[in-house]
Amino acid sequence: MTRTSSGSYIARIRGALPSLHPSERRLAETILSFPGEIASYSATELAQLANVSNATVTRFVRRLGYENFDQARHAARATQQAGAAVFRVSTSDQGPEAALMAQIAQGRQNVENSFAAISLAEIDDLADAVLRAPRVWIIGFRTAQAFAFYLGAQIGQIVPNVTVLPMAGQTLAECLGSISKGDVVILFALRRTVRQLPALCRELRQTPARAALISDVTAQPGADLSQFEAELAPQWRLRVQTTAPGPLFNHAAVLTLCHVLATRALERSGQGGRKRLLAIEALHDSLDEF
Repeated sequence: MTRTSSGSYIARIRGALPSLHPSERRLAETILSFPGEIASYSATELAQLANVSNATVTRFVRRLGYENFDQARHAARATQQAGAAVFRVSTSDQGPEAALMAQIAQGRQNVENSFAAISLAEIDDLADAVLRAPRVWIIGFRTAQAFAFYLGAQIGQIVPNVTVLPMAGQTLAECLGSISKGDVVILFALRRTVRQLPALCRELRQTPARAALISDVTAQPGADLSQFEAELAPQWRLRVQTTAPGPLFNHAAVLTLCHVLATRALERSGQGGRKRLLAIEALHDSLDEF
């Protein structure tokens, strides 16, 4: 029997497909349709879902290189927690109204849980550093880049020198070489993180800037969060909750944190911040932009 013993469990299934027996192929196709389900089903439940025997499930997971079904389920659960939306799609028959209310409730809970662990003093300390910094660098990849741009746009109304990375047409190295003493770097590390993030954290640690890490809370022991903190050694560590009842992470707490940080920076900017806002409004009038 051919065994596939490397890669994620989905990669193992795809690699094994050409050599599977008909019943095993039916099981594989069932899992590939809803790859997150194996994380919550028992072997018997999965066998019933695919209309195969328990023995087929046992042969199948061994063919993938796992010792038993529990080991395969553990691998599936780890992949699910890492963040790919396809692994979080379920066969739940929950109605749309109930699903909507669950999303709203979870977003509210994420905000409350996140700010129960983030103090106003921490936010104000970072806001003051942003106001004093010669330049603020905000870094975000994939989904996190949307929050990096949002935070950059909001803070940019108050301080003149804000750069969001990565920049189009430039490598990270070309940008990082410009980070100077007194600068502040705000790094988003939200699931799913890109492979180069740990190396980026190491390089940022070598710069003279002070760093803030905004990351999502994860229940996985020894997960990426601790790795990034160890590599970056940030002065500010702000953890938000992104738990969701559906396949996509709920980022309500991330956006709220960005909003509160920008608001506190504005409130603490004093006359200098108001003067800049007035100058921007004068330009809006001059350009007839609104």
